[in-house]
Amino acid sequence: MKTVAFIGTGNMGSALARAAAKSGAADRLLLANRTPEKARRLAEELGGEVCDNRIAAAEADVLFFGVKPQMLDAMLAGIRDTLAARTKRVVIVSMVAGKDLQTLETLLDGLPVVRVMPNIPVAAGCGVTLLTASERVTAEEKAYVRTLLAASGAVEELDEHLLDAATGVTGCGPAYAAMFVEALADGAVACGLPRKDALAYSARMLMGTAQMLLETGEHPGALKDRVCSPAGSTIQGVRTLERRGFRAAVMDAVIASWEKEF
Repeated sequence: MKTVAFIGTGNMGSALARAAAKSGAADRLLLANRTPEKARRLAEELGGEVCDNRIAAAEADVLFFGVKPQMLDAMLAGIRDTLAARTKRVVIVSMVAGKDLQTLETLLDGLPVVRVMPNIPVAAGCGVTLLTASERVTAEEKAYVRTLLAASGAVEELDEHLLDAATGVTGCGPAYAAMFVEALADGAVACGLPRKDALAYSARMLMGTAQMLLETGEHPGALKDRVCSPAGSTIQGVRTLERRGFRAAVMDAVIASWEKEF
C-alpha cells in the first residue's frame, strides 16, 4: 500500500484520482490544487487529504502531475528542492501534454517518469489512457500505475514515438465522435424525430457498435457490409457519405492533430 498524490485536480486529474480511489491500492490519497476549494471538494468525495504541492512531493510514493504545460516550470520550481531532499523513491506520473520523457527526466533530475495520456471518457470509467515509461521505471511500478488507473477504462502501453499518433485517435477522437452523434441527431430531427430521442438513439448506436467491434474483433468494413442490404437504404447513405468525402475527412482530422504535435 502506498501514498498516491495528485498535483492538479482539474478534469483529468480528478478523473484519475477517482480511479485511484476505486482501485483500493492507495493507502493515502493526497490532493493539491492551485484552487484549494476544488481539491477540498474532491477530497470529501474520495476520502482523500488536501495538501499543498510540497507535501505532495515530500510524501508521495507515486506523484501525478495534472497541470497545464505552461504551468509546469513554475510548479516544479516550487517542489524541486523537496524532491531532491527525498531519501525514499518516488515515481512521477505526468499527464502534461507535449512534454516527452527525456524532457521530463531532465527537468526532474533523473527521477523515474511515466507519461500517461488519458482521454475525456475516463471520467465515465470507459476511457483510454495511453502509457509510456522511462527505463528507470520498474515493471512492478508500471504494473502499480496500471492498477491505479484500471477503473478509468483501458490502459494501453506503447512506445513513446507512437504516442502522438494514438492520441490523435483517443484524445481528439471524442470530439469527432460527439460531432458525428450530433450530426446524426440533427438529421433525425430534420426527419421529425424529437431531439432528445435523436441524441439518445445516436449515442447508444455508437456505443453499441463500438462494443460489438471490440467484443467480436470484426473488421469495421465487414460490419458495414452486413448492415448494407442490396438496394437498401443504408447503402444509399454510405454512398452519400463517400461522395462527401467522409472517410478522407476523418483521416485528415487525425493526421492534422498528429502534425500539430510537431
